[in-house]
Amino acid sequence: MQINPLTDFTEKDDATRSLDSIEAAVAMIHHQFKQKFKDSSSEAFGPNGLPKITKGVVLGSGLGDLPHHFTKGLQQEKQQIVCKQLSLPYAEIPFFQTSQVVGHSGNLTCINHQNHWIAFLQGRFHYYEGHSMAQVVFPVRVLKALGVETLIVTNAAGGINPNYSPGSLMLIRDHLNLMGCNPLIGQNIDALGDRFPDLSAAYALPLRAQAKCIAERLNIALEEGVYAGVTGPSYETPAEIKMLALLGADAVGMSTVPEVIAANHMGLNVLGISCITNPAAGISKARLNHTEVVQTAQSSSATLCRLLTALLKEEPAASH
Repeated sequence: MQINPLTDFTEKDDATRSLDSIEAAVAMIHHQFKQKFKDSSSEAFGPNGLPKITKGVVLGSGLGDLPHHFTKGLQQEKQQIVCKQLSLPYAEIPFFQTSQVVGHSGNLTCINHQNHWIAFLQGRFHYYEGHSMAQVVFPVRVLKALGVETLIVTNAAGGINPNYSPGSLMLIRDHLNLMGCNPLIGQNIDALGDRFPDLSAAYALPLRAQAKCIAERLNIALEEGVYAGVTGPSYETPAEIKMLALLGADAVGMSTVPEVIAANHMGLNVLGISCITNPAAGISKARLNHTEVVQTAQSSSATLCRLLTALLKEEPAASH
């Protein structure tokens, strides 16, 4: 039997395509909040006892330590002696998949800051792992249902722009979807968003301007460019990198694009930042391997954490 990856991975009976699956995941997360904070009367919870989760962050390869650094930073600034925090393994959340990629711990961690919660997805699901596109974007769908309005996506990426070096941070201005698929293929769920969402401002300009101002204030070098999303898992050939450069790409990776499409479909304000971990194939003579990608991302995470921590502590710039 022939398998068509463009259709068979987006079947109508994929459970993660339904509102029921989203509601089941949200119900479990809310249950865990009520169990852990049942005696809490904090303003961090609404009158219904549910958390006010307004910001979400997707953490890419080697960048999963941000929640720890964020909490530590709050404590050092004495904004909070003890941070309210809830961490759930993906395996305990209905319809969440398990990530098999090194550098993705697989936890949903929620941290309270000034009576609002920030949800961190410590690891993502990739199309190349065999997940359907619906499964790849399911966590972002759940974040929206939890109340998230602003989404920050991060990733480890190969540098195509010759001015980028390992450790550089690139603010994503726009993307190229070269995955041969789209998470919105199939029957549209009108309750989530329009059939034909506009992506002319997929990465919100006000959020990008805010990030650049914060980076300048912190003396952090922040590039800005176009991210090319490909399926992987093989790295690109030098010829493919030349093609991507001609198409206008500054960096390339195997994630992010599906999540950003789904987020825009639901009306979320999106900011994207790539950590450049290596020159793409053909840019340098070195062979590529995932271990070095994760190591470079981890070594650069301190700078990214400084930027994101400052960004998360501010009110998001209005976009929509």
